[in-house]
Amino acid sequence: MLIILLYFFIAIVFIQLFYYLGIFGKFAFGKPQDVKPKNVPVSVIVCAKNEEENVKKFIPLLAEQNYPDFEIVLIDDASSDETLEVFEEFEQKYQNIRLVKVENNEAFWGNKKYALTLGIKAAKKEYLLFTDADCYPTSKEWITTMASQFTTEKTIVLGYGGYEKIENSLLNKIIRFETVLTAVQYFSWAKAGLPYMGVGRNLAYKKDEFFNVNGFIDHIQVRSGDDDLFINQAANKSNTTISYTPESFTYSNPKESYKDWFTQKRRHVSTAEHYKFFDKFQLGLFFVSQLFFFLLVIILLAFQFQWIAVAAILATRYTVVWTVIGFSAGKLKENDIKIWFPVLEIVLIITQINIFITNIFSKPVYWK
Repeated sequence: MLIILLYFFIAIVFIQLFYYLGIFGKFAFGKPQDVKPKNVPVSVIVCAKNEEENVKKFIPLLAEQNYPDFEIVLIDDASSDETLEVFEEFEQKYQNIRLVKVENNEAFWGNKKYALTLGIKAAKKEYLLFTDADCYPTSKEWITTMASQFTTEKTIVLGYGGYEKIENSLLNKIIRFETVLTAVQYFSWAKAGLPYMGVGRNLAYKKDEFFNVNGFIDHIQVRSGDDDLFINQAANKSNTTISYTPESFTYSNPKESYKDWFTQKRRHVSTAEHYKFFDKFQLGLFFVSQLFFFLLVIILLAFQFQWIAVAAILATRYTVVWTVIGFSAGKLKENDIKIWFPVLEIVLIITQINIFITNIFSKPVYWK
């Protein structure tokens, strides 16, 4: 029985090495990205619901972008606080701001996709750049760097949306590690010609791409997924690229309690259930390989079965994975998580198991 487990362990490690070297290495070891300004017309789209304090801070950062041809489409999704009033003040202050007021609709109650659809239709520019109301760009060149990746063929650009660093917080490191790992996955699969998701905190596409797939209609009943489900449907090898220069990043305020972050991740996992079969398969295989890797290591070492061989395989796996994660984290300016990687990986796997089990017995809460 133990020899069978050893062979299974070796197979699991080969699967892990395939992911980290064969797929994730495409991003980790890729060349630095060139930025050649395109100056295409851009509509920056921000959908907000009860985000009064965030929009006060972050909308001016969008309005002050160093870009020759852009507008900002602010969508107030029936907020009950002062978000709409703040938007109206910005509309008066900045000439390139367009305001979309969304009233509650019984058929689309609380559905962000409905509000975004109205905003997209109101946008006057050919290219759309999305971020969330609680996000801000790292530089005044955000639009320039994201738009620079558009070409005649590449009409979808996947960007990186990170989270602010909180010193001496293990939870914050876990959140940022999970964000980096997710970004490495969708960046790498996009580079491999199999894009499957993007994040609404930093995402751009040509307006035609939205109408080519009839917008969100095929997954309108799914309350989340205005970003990843849309990309899962619309993106392909020919039309999708990525942007990962530091000037193109956006950042958000991270959750400060494990409960809030856990609830957020439950929504993300439940949305992934609607991905295409191959995308669900590759994500599932990656998670299963991580889980069985640790289980088999514990069993084989506990019985001291071929422990020298097991230790050598373990060291090889960690050397490869740590290197790939290290290079990737460096590109995404998340260098401090490199040291904590072994601990963060185990905590994340335990959290993911908890999420899957919890989602079986209850449905997560979606848009506000």
